[in-house]
Amino acid sequence: MIAASHSDSPCFKLKNESEVAAAEHYLKLNTEGYGGMIVSSWFDRPLSLAGRAIVKNGASFETKIVTFDRDLCLIPNVCIHFNREINNGYKYNKAVDTLPLLANTTEKGVVKTLVAKELGVKEDAIVSMDLYVVNRARGSVFGADDAFFCAPRIDDLQCAYATFTAFLEADAKHAIPVYALFDNEEVGSETKQGAASTLLFDVLTRIAEANGHALSELLPASLMLSCDNGHAKHPNHPELSDAQNSPCMNGGVVIKHNANQRYATDALSEALFTEICARANVPVQHFSNRSDIAGGGTLGSISNTRVSVKTVDIGLAQLAMHSAVETAGTADTAHLINATKAFFETALALSPDGSITLK
Repeated sequence: MIAASHSDSPCFKLKNESEVAAAEHYLKLNTEGYGGMIVSSWFDRPLSLAGRAIVKNGASFETKIVTFDRDLCLIPNVCIHFNREINNGYKYNKAVDTLPLLANTTEKGVVKTLVAKELGVKEDAIVSMDLYVVNRARGSVFGADDAFFCAPRIDDLQCAYATFTAFLEADAKHAIPVYALFDNEEVGSETKQGAASTLLFDVLTRIAEANGHALSELLPASLMLSCDNGHAKHPNHPELSDAQNSPCMNGGVVIKHNANQRYATDALSEALFTEICARANVPVQHFSNRSDIAGGGTLGSISNTRVSVKTVDIGLAQLAMHSAVETAGTADTAHLINATKAFFETALALSPDGSITLK
C-alpha cells in the first residue's frame, strides 16, 4: 500500500556563476526559473537561499545542507512611474526582471563567503553548490472562522506531511506500507530521484525479495495513492472550473480524473479508495478540468510506466497553486491524515473471479 507525493516546488535556482555586478553599485544573483511559477508573486518580498554544498575534506566529498535563517535577497519591481503599463499585463523576462538584489557592493564572492560561514568551513573547501532562492515566510491562519491558511510550498508539502504522519501512526498488519517522496515533479519527474526513475521499482523489488516474494506476485494486490494537491474553485473566477467537478477547500480529499491519463485514477482505483475513505468517515470530492482548459499532471501516471500498479490520484483543494504563497483549508490536512492512515491499515484480497475485497 503505497502513498507517493513530491518534495519540490517552483522557485529560482542559482547558476554556477551566480553573481552579477549591477548598476555600478550593487550585486545581484544570476538565476533561472525552476518549474512553472506565478512570476509576479515573487516580487518585493524578503527571500533567502537554501540548498546544498559539496565540501572536500581530504580525499572525500561531503554533502552539507545549507539553510539561512535570515532574509538575504529580494526581487524588486520597477516602479509604476517607469512602467505605466504594469497593471495592464506585463510579460516578465526571467533573464532580466527576476534577478534578486543581494548586496550593496560590486565585489563578487559574497555567496561562497556566506555559505562557508554558515557551514563553518573554509571557502576553498566548497567545490560545488546547488542553491535556490526560497521564500521563508511563516504560514498564517486567516478568515473570520480561521478556515484557511496560507504558506509557501503547500503544493506539495501538505500532502507530503499528511501522508508521512499517517505512515508513522498507522498500525499496518495486513499489507506492507510504503511512503514515497519524489523530487523534480515540477519539471517532469525524469531524473534519478523522480517518479520516472527506477527508484520506486528498485525499492519495491528489494522489499518484496526480503519478504520472500517476487514483486510481480505482490503488485496485483497492491494500490498506490498519488498525492498531489488539486485546484479549488476560485472565489473570484468560478467560471474557470468545471461546473460539476470542482472541489472546495475544507471539503475533504479530492479524487482527480482526466480522460487523457494526466491522472491515473480509473473506476476501480476510485471505488477502492472511496470505500476506504467511507470507512474512515473522510469526505471525498472530485476534480476534473474544464474540457477546454488544459490542466497539469502529476506523478501517478508517470510512476505507473515503471511500476504497473492500481493508482488513484488524490490531493487537497487549494488556491493560487505555484504562487510564492498558496492558500488551503485548515480542516483538510486532518482529512488526508485520516484517509491515508486507513489506507495503510487496509489490504486487498483478490478472488479467482477477479473481484477485490478490502480487509
